[in-house]
Amino acid sequence: MSEMWHLQILINGQHTFFLSERILSKYSGKLRKIVKQEKRTTQIRSSGIDIAEFPGGAAGFELVSRFCYNNGTLSINVSNVALLHCCAVFLGMTEKQSPFNLLAQTEQFLQEIFHWSWNDVVASLKSCDPFLDYAHTCGLVDKLMSSLLAKIAQNSHVNFLSVSSSSSSSSPDTDRSSSSPSSRKPYAWWFQDMATLTPKIIHYFLKALGLYGAENSNLVITRFLLQYLKTNGGGIRPVRAEYWGLADTAVHGVVVIGRSAFSCRGLFWVLKLVSGLGISRERRAALERLIGGMLDQAKLDDLLVSGGGGGVYDVNLVVRLIRLFVYHYEDMSMERMVKLGFMIDMYLGEIGPDPALKLPKFLAVAESLPDCARDSFDHVYTAIDIYLQAHPSLSLEERSRLCRCLNYEKLSLEACKDLAKNPRIPPRIAIQALSCQRCNVPSENTEFVVEDHNFGRKDHQLVVYKNNETETETECSSEDKEGMKTNLERMQWRVVELEKVCREMKGQMARMVKLAPQHNRPLPRLC
Repeated sequence: MSEMWHLQILINGQHTFFLSERILSKYSGKLRKIVKQEKRTTQIRSSGIDIAEFPGGAAGFELVSRFCYNNGTLSINVSNVALLHCCAVFLGMTEKQSPFNLLAQTEQFLQEIFHWSWNDVVASLKSCDPFLDYAHTCGLVDKLMSSLLAKIAQNSHVNFLSVSSSSSSSSPDTDRSSSSPSSRKPYAWWFQDMATLTPKIIHYFLKALGLYGAENSNLVITRFLLQYLKTNGGGIRPVRAEYWGLADTAVHGVVVIGRSAFSCRGLFWVLKLVSGLGISRERRAALERLIGGMLDQAKLDDLLVSGGGGGVYDVNLVVRLIRLFVYHYEDMSMERMVKLGFMIDMYLGEIGPDPALKLPKFLAVAESLPDCARDSFDHVYTAIDIYLQAHPSLSLEERSRLCRCLNYEKLSLEACKDLAKNPRIPPRIAIQALSCQRCNVPSENTEFVVEDHNFGRKDHQLVVYKNNETETETECSSEDKEGMKTNLERMQWRVVELEKVCREMKGQMARMVKLAPQHNRPLPRLC
């Protein structure tokens, strides 16, 4: 029995092996040394040996034991060579202990690494994951990475290491139009296989290329990382820390490459992808600056980024992006500003129904653009009405504050009529809007002047006449007279409509005063 096992070995504090001291010591120099030390200090037969941080744990030590008990022979293949090699290094299984020992056998097998197939290299890398740091210390990871990169280069039409920020290719899910499929994906064949590797292995892959973190300016690697994060990191909650560095590296590549390869929609896709992966503030700010500079190219659904502060949408993000866009206002055309203004008005209508959206945030979006960005404020009024319907508990002061983002002079007559009849709009605001609208009545044709001498009286009259004080009377053609007649009729109709709205508004206000006598404030005159 004593010949069967003389040694009790505890591996990594979890598994115990009962083995022959003589057989193991024949192949392992480290075990021989440990046994000698233990014999001097304690009764080894009763206490045994404790080996910590053994690469591969119990599975690795079992393979080594089989090798020793089988007279130094074991079937070595691509799946176990990495583990056996690390165990041999750890236990000192050199030829000094035994001819053609385990370390020599694994090194001989690894000499053919550049003749392995792609799948063999990937499989061997995967097997290293449980003891990856030790495999890296042994130099094994570097050998496998060299073979991996050689396989990629051999089977790619383009040397991806030479594809930098000046290239015209695009990223996955962020493509601009490309001339042909082959020019768009000449090196994506390895993306899927590499996506099966763990984040720590990808870290070593990037470091082997010298493209980790701020060193990344390579378009292909950036594309790969985005695809990898989409496949592996997108649904993980909470996010594992090993994805942080990969996300940072990807974003740095996106920022360096910039508009040459990424559309605005593509940049929003990147932002949504990496937002939950712990990128640094510096990287996020750089990405937002890039998006903000081309925000007018975005679509409405791009702006609808899920919120993390209690609301449905991330409104703070949109406010930051608008401010970045407006910051470069002097360097852009008015057409771009107006285009963005229309989209932001649509965005206000989308976020308005959110019951968790606070008034300051809604106003921050509405007031983030200069007045010149909107030809009309009708859509802003519509968004305000939507917000008021979703927030019925707002006080009169809050509703008044909300309406101050309107430019009444840029409201259409129809919008102004609707505002005047809207019970959710404070009466004072309605009066101000109607006053501005009335002042704008003759703006369609400055050749005519409206005089309203007794506005508010039942027998009040409006006089419309041709303003010719500074012109000499000339003979007009029949065509000119017909045009003036048409303009006059249009203006008279508009004035009549405005009078009607004003009368309805005054009646509504009179009823409100009777129903709410506590609000005893003098109403401003309309003129």
